[in-house]
Amino acid sequence: MPQSNPTLVHITRGGAVESMHRGRALVMRSNGELLWSVGDVDELTYPRSAIKAFQALPMVASGAVEALGISDEELALCCASHNGEDRHTAVADAFLQRLNLAEPAFECGTHWPMGQQATIDLAWRHTKPDARHNNCSGKHLGMLALAVREGWNTQGYVKPEHPVQQAIKACIEACCDTSLDGVPLSPDGCTAPTWAMPLHRLALGFARFADPSQLPAQYQAAARELHRAATQHPFLVAGTERYCTEVMAALGDEAFLKVGAEGVYIAALPRIKLGVAIKMDSGSAPAAEVAMSAILKQLGFNLPEKWQSVALRNRNGLLTGAITPVESAYADLKLA
Repeated sequence: MPQSNPTLVHITRGGAVESMHRGRALVMRSNGELLWSVGDVDELTYPRSAIKAFQALPMVASGAVEALGISDEELALCCASHNGEDRHTAVADAFLQRLNLAEPAFECGTHWPMGQQATIDLAWRHTKPDARHNNCSGKHLGMLALAVREGWNTQGYVKPEHPVQQAIKACIEACCDTSLDGVPLSPDGCTAPTWAMPLHRLALGFARFADPSQLPAQYQAAARELHRAATQHPFLVAGTERYCTEVMAALGDEAFLKVGAEGVYIAALPRIKLGVAIKMDSGSAPAAEVAMSAILKQLGFNLPEKWQSVALRNRNGLLTGAITPVESAYADLKLA
């Protein structure tokens, strides 16, 4: 990992710096102009779950929404890394029934819900989780919907050579203006493939998502549809006490945000036609959230105070420290 990447976030305890999180980040205009960057933004990065909107775009562009009657809530779930709360699984179940499929059609695997309370609720009911509780179940429903719409075999839809994944690969390449041939490729946590790309290509893709007129024509209406669904139903994109949900709820249609594993975060900002991409070297999601808040603040967005400097408390509720941005790292970021 390049040691030249600057420290973007501190964790303090008792007024002293306990941990430092280096990273790389950039803000890009939809026309491809670089507005601001820190660190090595050319470094290959697995976007992980931050790319979910582009994994859903081919399905929406195929006409599946109209043909299958997919709701805005179901579209929002396609972009989600959700908590597995009851509302998430209810939407997933309705979506699955809409596709005339059963739970074994999922190829994402099963895990206990990301949300602690959702896990407690399941255990209290003496119920084991199924694939609907997987935080990526909505993404997989979008993939299954594309297969159903196109008449492709739903079995093996997570394999890189399957037509679903080939359509997603082509979409990412076109929207992010990058080639995924020969780049590192790995199964993600949910088994669907994830391709590495330079961080600046991820930022460009989401700058264009913020300004769909800059996307290839076949994806423009689909991007608007996904953005509307996610920002109108932010709870479904993450859930209770989650950064994506709370910031989108606060900013409305001015921001689409999405977390990715290992300290990746993106934002698409339609009013100012900008895309943001962050990768923390430490892989820390809380550090990436604080970095994103610092960037959004510099760009003039008003965020809930709790996300600008995250208070850390012990098990007795006593304040022990905070996760804070290194203000000087963002000082050069100006919208003008």
